[in-house]
Amino acid sequence: MPQTVLLAEDDRAIRHALERALTLEGYQVTAVADGVEALAQAHRMPPDVLVLDVMMPGIDGLQVCRVLRAEGDRTPILMLTALVETQDRIAGLDAGADDYVVKPFDVEEVFARLRALLRRTGTAPVEVPAKAAEPQLPPRLLEAAGLRMDVQARRAWRGPRELELTRTEFELLELLVRNAGIVLDHSTIYDRIWGYDFGPGSKNLAVYVGYLRRKLDEPGAPQLIHTVRGVGYVLRED
Repeated sequence: MPQTVLLAEDDRAIRHALERALTLEGYQVTAVADGVEALAQAHRMPPDVLVLDVMMPGIDGLQVCRVLRAEGDRTPILMLTALVETQDRIAGLDAGADDYVVKPFDVEEVFARLRALLRRTGTAPVEVPAKAAEPQLPPRLLEAAGLRMDVQARRAWRGPRELELTRTEFELLELLVRNAGIVLDHSTIYDRIWGYDFGPGSKNLAVYVGYLRRKLDEPGAPQLIHTVRGVGYVLRED
């Protein structure tokens, strides 16, 4: 079965061009012109992935994200945005988006980012680089540095306190826990979590590490995620 894409874009020319390109790429596309239609369609027939324009009349792409995430919908979301400032991109990630593409974009980049998002949902295999080979640990329960994770139930705790994590935060923490004590470089983490290396100028990883630290850290307790400057990150309890 072809993978399904819900595309919401108010610019008619962009919407039609992207709908045609995605269809030719093999996706089954439903294209709508605003956020109200996007929410109605997502409720009626949930897609495999959503592509949302940030700036739409009425309900914009960020509001669509917030509504779906508040409902517990974890469908991958790719944002299309003409806003290039870092704070604008962070706003999209905070709203629940998984990735973004800045307009004007190359359609091949959209394809690459969609493939990466869909790999994360288990529809395609992801190869882990040899340097980040995961140790043989129980498939369900993971423990390291005072953290416990139930992979199947998607739950995590630091000591007795349960952590409220988004999907991306959970996957990033799982990768760090599975490789506790091992320094993972930026490109390895990007490939494993996003399936795509955004390049040296990207802030995505730093943003999500910041989110995790705020949720993990406790007064008087050791910090668990450490930055290795110029290399990447490591989970350890110092």
